[in-house]
Amino acid sequence: MGKTIAEKILSNKSGKDGFANDFVVADIDFMLSQDGNRPQALDVFYEMGGTKVFDPAKIIPVNDHAPSSPTESTAEIHRKIRKFAEEQNLKYYDIGAGICHQLIPQEGHVAPGDLVIGTDSHTVTYGAINVFSTGVGSSDLAAAMICGKLWFCIPETIKFVLKGKLSPGVYSKDLILYLIGMVGAGGAIYKAVEFTGEAIHDLSVDARFTISNMAVEMGAKAGLMEVDEKTEEWLKGRTRKEWHPVKADADAVYAKIIEVDVTKIAPQIAKPHTVDNTCSIEEIGDIPIHEAILGTCTNARLEDLRIAAGLLKGKKVHPKVRLFVSAASKRIFQEALKEGLLEIFSDAGAIIGIPGCSGCTGGSYFACASNGENIITTANRNFKGRISNPQANIYLASPATVIASALKGRIADCRNYLK
Repeated sequence: MGKTIAEKILSNKSGKDGFANDFVVADIDFMLSQDGNRPQALDVFYEMGGTKVFDPAKIIPVNDHAPSSPTESTAEIHRKIRKFAEEQNLKYYDIGAGICHQLIPQEGHVAPGDLVIGTDSHTVTYGAINVFSTGVGSSDLAAAMICGKLWFCIPETIKFVLKGKLSPGVYSKDLILYLIGMVGAGGAIYKAVEFTGEAIHDLSVDARFTISNMAVEMGAKAGLMEVDEKTEEWLKGRTRKEWHPVKADADAVYAKIIEVDVTKIAPQIAKPHTVDNTCSIEEIGDIPIHEAILGTCTNARLEDLRIAAGLLKGKKVHPKVRLFVSAASKRIFQEALKEGLLEIFSDAGAIIGIPGCSGCTGGSYFACASNGENIITTANRNFKGRISNPQANIYLASPATVIASALKGRIADCRNYLK
């Protein structure tokens, strides 16, 4: 019997011929932690009796969720993380370096066929480059830092076959919002998902990261894609690790196969207060916008900034809208600076934030809204209080839709702004 990508990777890493619903203990190729966790994995590491991590080259902590160190307690967490990294001889990324989910693949720490865990649910992002990556709790990561292994129940897999090409003005963010709306926030709980088909192959790797990043919003354990020539080109010069690309077998067994004609998808909006509360732009109605955010681990890559700047160039943000922009990493920030993108944002009236999780988590204290205000953002979640204030309303959309809305002062169809 054939195997899915998830079954193959977890079999490879455990040394067991495993299939869905089998329990395995697998070797971890890489792991990360971030500053937003309470408790910190390092605290649990010491509580478990840990003294030395199993392999310093396979562990990286990142200070990204509060990139401006806005409070004394946050500054103390950052200090503890720096101290732990120095004591354990770990590489770490400090405030301003960027978001962990951009830095880890960008800096070549993961490669196709790897098994990766991180203390953040959006660790699933790396599935776009054929990595089985998933979020875990602080205690699981602490145990893995000690022994280099972790147990898994091999998940069943849902396969999305995405046919056709996306229409102009429709982006990968619209596609994943559409799929989440279709299957629901619990539609893939403790399942892996594979994304395949012409629509995926047509996307850049940056755009694919957006899709894998939000697989967890349908409950998925991992959001996986196969390696193609675009993946290979993207990885060149980024990683020195050996690649072990994994493809699903033709006779692999799936929990479900869902085929979608993407040509019929219009720009999508996720309405408050759940990610699966989606509708097309034609159905959204007349919604005023007070705040617009371009950033987060979902849509703050260079491609996203280019799309946004292309719509903003020579224009001004609506006078009643506050536009916040932050890059996913310092490297992207510098590239955007060289290309003149940041100048376009600044000239349009945007507020530029520190590379990191600015404008996503409440702990970043960036782009907080007042009671009753409406926010449109490129983020991955719109739960109450996600951006600090539970009395604000959060709408999710693509970078193009966010910018169109910032220009109009109301949720707007980006297709009306395309040249």
